[in-house]
Amino acid sequence: MRPRVTVRWRRRAGRWRRAGCATLIAGAVALPLSGAARPEIPAPVPAALAAPTAATLEEAYAANRANAARASRMAADHGDRHRAAADRAMADRSRHLLAFDGRGAGLATEVFGDLAHADRVAVLVPGSDTGLDTYGRFRAAALALHRQLLAEAPAGTRTAVVAWLGYETPGTVSTAVATTGRADRAAPGLRDLVGDLLRITGPGSRLALLCHSYGSVVCARAAAGLDVSDIALVGSPGTGADTAAGLHSEARIWAGRGADDWVEHVPHVSAGLFGTTVGFGTDPVSPAFGARVFDAGDGGHSDYFDTGSPSLTNLARIALGVTPEVTHD
Repeated sequence: MRPRVTVRWRRRAGRWRRAGCATLIAGAVALPLSGAARPEIPAPVPAALAAPTAATLEEAYAANRANAARASRMAADHGDRHRAAADRAMADRSRHLLAFDGRGAGLATEVFGDLAHADRVAVLVPGSDTGLDTYGRFRAAALALHRQLLAEAPAGTRTAVVAWLGYETPGTVSTAVATTGRADRAAPGLRDLVGDLLRITGPGSRLALLCHSYGSVVCARAAAGLDVSDIALVGSPGTGADTAAGLHSEARIWAGRGADDWVEHVPHVSAGLFGTTVGFGTDPVSPAFGARVFDAGDGGHSDYFDTGSPSLTNLARIALGVTPEVTHD
């Protein structure tokens, strides 16, 4: 009798989790979080640079490192040692910053590898609660992906990873995380980045977007007609589109979710509520959505870029275009 009891308990717990998530989403709109906002941290305006090319990459990297160093000094003078340290790390001579903005939660675009000569470029788009203060975990994911690309790349294939913290991400528990508003505002910036990367790398290079959590909503809003070969939706709550075809992209659309990812229990609905649209519609890993579903392993929401995981291996293969080697659920 014990196995039956266990099954019933798990089903009941699943219903409770789904109901709780639905309540949370509704509450995020109906009852916005209150409390004192973090005081604004002073920082210089971003460096004024021309659109980057392969010839001007090192100049752009140096200018953005210098801007990060100024931001660090200003944060230290303001008394925010944590932000000062984060900015100072960005200013290290080893860092390749294609963009940097220390104002507010902060924005940055960092390059791993030789972008000017890359044949394959993976653009990593983060989800909620990512800013300069939490950038370390995002950077660790980009580094792990870059190492995997180097290990998986066919002989002669040159690779790079671009970690794009190019938008103000929502908080995990906030009004913004349940709607497409932040993603709609972020999409033009992502489209501009793709244009910059194609200009830098030149004809013949291929780009893939690897989009985690709320970042998958950003990628979906930017997808229409975008010149990328693949878009991977990782731990996605939905995209705002009913189907992969609804993204209006010629790219291969992939989706993967770990067996222990709490996003599974987010209601995959979209509805008008209090003057806005809440939720993101069809589950991207469901047959109804029509994406290519890849094996993302048994991990949780923050485990997709863990070294040795099936998800990291498959994401690298997607970015490299070796799609026959991608394993599926």
